Amino acid sequence: MSRLPLRTIDDAAQAARPLLEAAEKRNGFLPNLLRVLANAPVALETYLTVSGINARASLSLAEREAVQITAAATHGCGFCVAGHSAIAYKQAGLDEATVEALRHLGHVPDARLEAVARFTKAVIATRGQVNEAELAAFKATGLGDQAALEVVLGVSLATLCNFANNLAGPPLNAQLEPYRWDGVSAVAAE
Repeated sequence: MSRLPLRTIDDAAQAARPLLEAAEKRNGFLPNLLRVLANAPVALETYLTVSGINARASLSLAEREAVQITAAATHGCGFCVAGHSAIAYKQAGLDEATVEALRHLGHVPDARLEAVARFTKAVIATRGQVNEAELAAFKATGLGDQAALEVVLGVSLATLCNFANNLAGPPLNAQLEPYRWDGVSAVAAE
């Protein structure tokens, strides 16, 4: 049960309604994260706007999803791990070994995605104050300054949705159940 109301298109504030309608049309369902964010229309607008900006980044969809899954697992957000796992499989074409490694904060078989995931963890752990060795290792895979800042962008987007979900505790939408992640207590305990 959600600790904050799960708004519908009908009971959301007027400013949130067109955003929810567009999201429902785009997704085929209304993710509970968006229903939570609709309690603060500016938070919903920020999430959708930053998501659109993040989608234009130079990082590939697979790399952006590596950031999102890594951040969500690090932040203990099962809802976002599930949602981004679905995107990783269905849209980014990532294989099971890669997605499972990301979900469990383990070693990713692809060197470039491993660099993205490691850098994401470093950005979160150090609040952006990554050391020279971490930045050099990231760049050694062909990723540059732009990509480093785009990881920070992805982490900022993830932080908004991960923390909103962690605060509200919405149930997982039925469409995301196949991607359920129950690693919250394991990650939080580390």
